[in-house]
Amino acid sequence: MTDKLSGRRTFITRAAQSAIVTPVLSSLAHLGFAQEPQRTPASGAPKHTATAIPLKPKITLNVRDFGATGDGTTKDTAAIQQAIDRCAVLGGGEVLVPAGDYSTGALALRSNTLLRLDKDANLLGSPDFADYPVTQVRWEGHWIQGRTGLVYAMDSGKVGIVGPGKIVGNKALGGRPNQQNPLRHPCLIEFTNCTDIRLEDFSTSYDHMWSIHPVYCEQVSIKNLTIRSTGGNGDGIDIDSCKHVLIDGCDISTGDDCISLKSGRGEEAYTILRPTEDVRITNCTFADSIFACIGIGSETSGGIRGVRIEHCKFSAARTFAIYIKSRPGRGAFIEDIVADDLDVSGMTGGFLRFNILNSGIQDEFPVPGDEGIPTIRNFRFSNVRVSDVPLLVDGTAIHPHKPLDGFSLNNITGTCAKGIFLANIKNAILSNIKVTGFAGALLNINSVTGTGLASAAKIEAAKLPDPIPAPDKPYQLH
Repeated sequence: MTDKLSGRRTFITRAAQSAIVTPVLSSLAHLGFAQEPQRTPASGAPKHTATAIPLKPKITLNVRDFGATGDGTTKDTAAIQQAIDRCAVLGGGEVLVPAGDYSTGALALRSNTLLRLDKDANLLGSPDFADYPVTQVRWEGHWIQGRTGLVYAMDSGKVGIVGPGKIVGNKALGGRPNQQNPLRHPCLIEFTNCTDIRLEDFSTSYDHMWSIHPVYCEQVSIKNLTIRSTGGNGDGIDIDSCKHVLIDGCDISTGDDCISLKSGRGEEAYTILRPTEDVRITNCTFADSIFACIGIGSETSGGIRGVRIEHCKFSAARTFAIYIKSRPGRGAFIEDIVADDLDVSGMTGGFLRFNILNSGIQDEFPVPGDEGIPTIRNFRFSNVRVSDVPLLVDGTAIHPHKPLDGFSLNNITGTCAKGIFLANIKNAILSNIKVTGFAGALLNINSVTGTGLASAAKIEAAKLPDPIPAPDKPYQLH
C-alpha cells in the first residue's frame, strides 16, 4: 500500500472512531457564531448557536448612481458590478439595490461587501448563457467546467446578500448539461472557497437547477429565506464540503431535495477529503415534489459528520422526509446525525430511510474494496410526530461489512401504514415508539443488536452489490 493510501485509511479510521465533532470555534463579527461546551458522546451531534449581527458598513453605494435602470429590460450587469467593485476597493460596505426590476447577468461579490435588496427589488437573471462566466464548478461530486451562479463569489470573505428583495433565475438556464449547452448550467447563488457568508431575509425563484450552493466554504449563516425551485435538479440549498453552517427559519419548497448535504464523489473527492461538518438546520419548513426534504448524500466521499436537525416541519416529499444515502465506492464516513422535535406529514415514501448500498451514480473511479464502503455511525432521532406516513423507517440497505454503529429512535408518535425495518445495525436503542395504524409487525429486523428489540419479526437480508475491485494503477488526481 502506498503512503498516500495508508494516510487516507488512517484518516478515515480515526474519523470513524471519533464521536466528538468540533463545534464552531470562531466568534466572527458579522455572524456571531459562538462556541458551546464540548458534548459527551452520548449527547448526539454538537449544537452551536449563530446570531447574524449585521456588518457595519464603511460605505453604502446605490446601484442607481452607477447607471442601473431597474426597468426590467435593460441589462444592468455592468452598473451593478461596478458598484460592487467600487465598494470593495473603498474598504467594503453595502451595495444597495432599490426597488425595481434589474435584468442582469452574473454578478461577482467581493470580500467585505454586502448586497442589500430593498423591498420590491428584483434581480432577474439574463437568459443568455454567455452572461455567465466559465470556471471550475462542482457538479455531481466532481470539479468540471461550468457556468458561475447568477450571484457568486470565489475566494472571498465576509460576503453576503440580505433582503427583503428577490432573486429570480431565468427558466431558459435550468436543467442538466446537454448537447446544445454542454457546460454545467448556472446555479442561482454560489460561493466557492469563501468564509463568513451571510444570506438573510430574501426570497428566490428558479427552475430545474440549484438555488443556493456553497462549496468549500466555512462559517455560513442562511436565515429566513423563502426558496422556491421546481423541476428536476431543483434543489433548494446544497451544502457541499462546507464547515460550520447554520440554516435557520427558512421556508423551502422544491422539486428535488429541499436541503442536500454532500462532499463529492469517488476517488477525486476521497483523495481531497473535504467533509461537510457541523451543520445545524432549525426552525425550517419543507415541501418537496420529486425526492426528499433533507437528503444526506449520496455524494459522501469527503465525509459528512456533525449534523443536527431540530424544530422543523416536513409537509410533503416524493420519497422520505430524511434520506441518508450512499453506496460502496464512496468511502469516507457519515456520522453523528441527530434529529429532534420534528413534525412529518404528506410523505409518499415515509419518515426516514438509509440506503448505503446503491444510491446515486457509481463513479468512474470508485474507492475499491471494503475501504470504499462508507463508515456509518451514531444516527439519533427523537421527539418525532408523524401523520399517516406510509412507512416509518426503512433502514435495511446497510452493508454487513460495515454495519451502522449506534442508532436510536426515541419518543416517536402518530400514525403510519408500516412500521420499522432495520438490518445490519449494532447498539440500537428503541424506546417510546407509540404509533398506530400500521399493518404487520411494528419492528422488523435482520442482524440487529441493542435494546428495545423484543417481539421483532425476522426479515431477509438485502441483496448486496458486487464488490469493487482494486484498479490496475492507483488513482491520481488529474
